[in-house]
Amino acid sequence: MGLRTLMTVTAALAMLASSHSSLAAQGKTADSKAIERGRYLVRIGGCNDCHTSGYALGTGKIAEEHWLTGDQLGWKGPWGTTYPANLRTFIPQMSERQWIDFARSTETRPPMPWYDLRAMSKEDLRAIYRYVKAAGARGDAAPTYVPPGEEPKGPYILFPTPPKQ
Repeated sequence: MGLRTLMTVTAALAMLASSHSSLAAQGKTADSKAIERGRYLVRIGGCNDCHTSGYALGTGKIAEEHWLTGDQLGWKGPWGTTYPANLRTFIPQMSERQWIDFARSTETRPPMPWYDLRAMSKEDLRAIYRYVKAAGARGDAAPTYVPPGEEPKGPYILFPTPPKQ
């Protein structure tokens, strides 16, 4: 191989490496932006109010490492008693596509506002998924659902029976 050919190949390889690292940096920046957007949506969307133990009572001053780890506090009403899921262990069990499909189709028991989850854009759901995935699994599963008529073992908030219409 001549010197000119060697220089041409070296220059081509350098350009290829440069464009590859530039694309990788752009991908990392886009993912970082999605994660930051997810953090913002979790905070302002009220996710922590239920899915982070003590968040509402602590006026939002719970360390982020504890966000979305579920709660032992139940919500009791005519539907039975439900508990806020540990989203840090629940969401990462799904692919991003499965999470979006779940968010678009789920109808959970109160007080989870599943209708608000459905109203989110695909980009917002993707950002929440990436934030939760980046935060990493942490914490234990929430207690299991208690059917109507059965008494929960731990603390709960009692919802009044809605008036008949």
